[in-house]
Amino acid sequence: MKKLLDIYSDYLLSSFSLTTATGLSALVNGSVSHDQVSRFLASEKQTSADWWRIVKPYVRKIASDKGVLIIDDSIAEKPYTDENDIICWHYDHTTGSNVKGINFMTALYHSQAVSLPVSFTLIAKTEWYVDAKTDQQKRRSPVRKNEYYRILVQQAVENQIAFRYVLNDVWFSAADNMMFVKRGLKCDFVMPIKSNRKVALTLADKQQGRYCRVDALVLEEKAVHEVYLESVDFPLLLVKQVFTNEDGSTGILYLVTSDLTLTYDDITTTYRKRWHVEPYHKSLKQNASLEKSPTQTVVSQTNHFFAALCAYMKLEWLKSDCKLNHFAIKTKLYLSAVKTAYDTLAAMNPVRLAA
Repeated sequence: MKKLLDIYSDYLLSSFSLTTATGLSALVNGSVSHDQVSRFLASEKQTSADWWRIVKPYVRKIASDKGVLIIDDSIAEKPYTDENDIICWHYDHTTGSNVKGINFMTALYHSQAVSLPVSFTLIAKTEWYVDAKTDQQKRRSPVRKNEYYRILVQQAVENQIAFRYVLNDVWFSAADNMMFVKRGLKCDFVMPIKSNRKVALTLADKQQGRYCRVDALVLEEKAVHEVYLESVDFPLLLVKQVFTNEDGSTGILYLVTSDLTLTYDDITTTYRKRWHVEPYHKSLKQNASLEKSPTQTVVSQTNHFFAALCAYMKLEWLKSDCKLNHFAIKTKLYLSAVKTAYDTLAAMNPVRLAA
């Protein structure tokens, strides 16, 4: 199993088109048959616990109390694959539209300039219901994403991963998640909140139910304010970060943290580390061939995802050794492949064009 996983994940890194059992067999000159590859993908479904056993020694090498745990989800688009429990329609909040594919959540550990996924879950929509608005049958997951969020954070704590803060985007900034991280796990977090969230400026205001919207507060630039959120029984620090978007427009980010010792620069610098999850998502899809498998079943698709995680981890480790980012490594592999093809063609003595 491990040997085939190693070979298959190398194939995912080496490939620049669809990754098939036949393609891998041809690549290794038949030393691994396409039936072996198909059986490998259709074997027992790999889980997050299986992944931890693989990634654990690498995580221990980079572990640091300054590490952060980033929780986020993404969608690997599979528009032409038959629908099933994990390949189905999901709402993509980044585009505001429904997308067909695999919706996966990851706990990404970032420490010492290395980002490694330490646990994952694939959102399985196993329940059918009738949409009251459209009267159409739709799928849904019996487990909400915020529940998966708490499971992923708890797994990291149980696996004794050293991290200082939990980071996530605004979609996971629910009061229940804040309470779970701080009260349940005794950890701290830095999270954004929506501008319409209600806060109290003092404990007395909270006790008397006097709340106001965050965007109604007069917050000085780079100032830190102690506030109380609804349904959260401990104080938070709130800062308002103003930034310029790529199109020149101005954006505002409201950040809260459970660590009352942090300064404005501490909060904003810490939260900036959350963006390491974006190149992880991008590299997993584009460099580790996540979206390039024609697998058709839940088991084979899950095991392909698992192998893509292995491929990503190999790239992340190579990044440090080669001093190149993932895309530069992939480009280097591509140029090497093209050069081999060019040399092979020259050795075949093709017809040369007449002058």
